[in-house]
Amino acid sequence: MAKLVASRYANALFEVGVLEGTTAALNDELKVIVDLFNENEDFLKILRAPLISKEEKKALVEKIYDNKASLEMMNFLKVLIDKDRIGIIDEIFTEFKTLINEKENILEAVAITAVPMSEKDLNNLKQKLSETKGKNITLKNEVDSSVIGGVLVKMGNEEIDGTIKTRLEKLKDQLSQIIA
Repeated sequence: MAKLVASRYANALFEVGVLEGTTAALNDELKVIVDLFNENEDFLKILRAPLISKEEKKALVEKIYDNKASLEMMNFLKVLIDKDRIGIIDEIFTEFKTLINEKENILEAVAITAVPMSEKDLNNLKQKLSETKGKNITLKNEVDSSVIGGVLVKMGNEEIDGTIKTRLEKLKDQLSQIIA
């Protein structure tokens, strides 16, 4: 349910961005605001508190973001406060980012490796994934020593598992079936 509501608000903001030609700027602004809320949970708690009036919350947002946020973003935050939806701003940002990625034909991916990948290897993997998927790939590398070696690539709902850990688990299963 929350995802559906977040999707509607993200779509509304996205449409404003498309009309004004400011989708990238709105995305950047929304990211800064979400990061601020995540770093300062007390601020978000204040904006969600039922004992504080909506007018006081909007005045607080205006004071904090005055000359720092666009008029569209200020109005969007005020609507979220009016509708008691400020608490799902994280989900709204995720949905908004998805809409931008669809528009720009971008697919976000994560390459999980045991050790950090070199810039050359990261670029080569990014190029191969772009060719395979027919999309512009944004790729970041995460390190997880439990993969032992190889690469696990996560793109949306899809995983490409080329890790030694998975190969060893499959070999273990095969051996246990033979022995049993």
